[in-house]
Amino acid sequence: MSTEPEFSLQKATKLALQHYGVTVKEISALPSYMDQNFLVMDEPGTKYVLKIMNSEESKNTTLLGLQTLAMSFLRCRGIPAQTAIPTTTGQLMIMAETDCGHGAQTYCVRLMTYLPGKTITQSPVKTQDLYHVGKLVATIDKTLQQLVSPNLDVLERDGILWSLSNIPLLEGYLSVMDGDPLQEVVKAVIEQYKSHVQPKINTFQKGIIHGDLSDQNLLVTPVDSGLHEVSGVLDFSLLMNGCYVFELAITIMYLIIMPLNNNEKDSLFLLVLGRLCQSLVYGRYNAKKYPDNKEYLLTTAKSGTRLVTKLWKLGKTEVERKWFTDASTFSKRQM
Repeated sequence: MSTEPEFSLQKATKLALQHYGVTVKEISALPSYMDQNFLVMDEPGTKYVLKIMNSEESKNTTLLGLQTLAMSFLRCRGIPAQTAIPTTTGQLMIMAETDCGHGAQTYCVRLMTYLPGKTITQSPVKTQDLYHVGKLVATIDKTLQQLVSPNLDVLERDGILWSLSNIPLLEGYLSVMDGDPLQEVVKAVIEQYKSHVQPKINTFQKGIIHGDLSDQNLLVTPVDSGLHEVSGVLDFSLLMNGCYVFELAITIMYLIIMPLNNNEKDSLFLLVLGRLCQSLVYGRYNAKKYPDNKEYLLTTAKSGTRLVTKLWKLGKTEVERKWFTDASTFSKRQM
């Protein structure tokens, strides 16, 4: 059974009015991986994002509540995170039961603040911009260390498919790459991960991480001298208690201002490759499962295939030399 919501514009408009008192003047669909997002503008011209979670993730209301809390917590501390807007009865999320063509299912609905800007992918960012993105990512993780809730145990999500602790689970999905030469590279990355990274994971520093700070989930706006600043941090659905070096690898941002121990530093190359392999393999798997959303699901594949091949050919030593030499040089320039 499909878990992806398929609400019509009319149904989404009705939700906004019925639960939030928002009279919709304009509404349009926004891209999403497994959920459904709508850009909503009311009569006065205020913009919102109506976010409808897939039915599988909607079952864990405690986790969704904690994600909502984390967004608000960061926003109050100067991080440009989206926040949930209360319903007319004061709730931060509602559960809507409907039949999207696959039988009646329940979906979590939140009306989120609209944040301006374009994704990093869509913006001509410079090295200095990426340096400041890295600093912000570190600030997010350091700020989340202060998050207090009786429900923090739900962030122990070791079984989640996208966690970098679960790179070996890719083996069960490799059939989607049959006939593609890249499959051999992915297999080799998995094997090296198992032998070189897995034994070290218990030495990695851990804490609450966003879990998906990719170029698709960071919005930027232009400022002086052709530079950009982060104007939005999106999608907290992979919030978890995880390794900080995972956050670094996911963001593929070696300029993040967070010290690494020797094992973390030594594992970074394979973690970055592992995340790219996850995006490529799971992207293809879900594109076959949800062909109507194929273009968005394969966003990473457009450049990811070339990048995985290039990094693998260059090898760990050469890539690390460039990463850490450039990072050190640029960091000194900022002092």
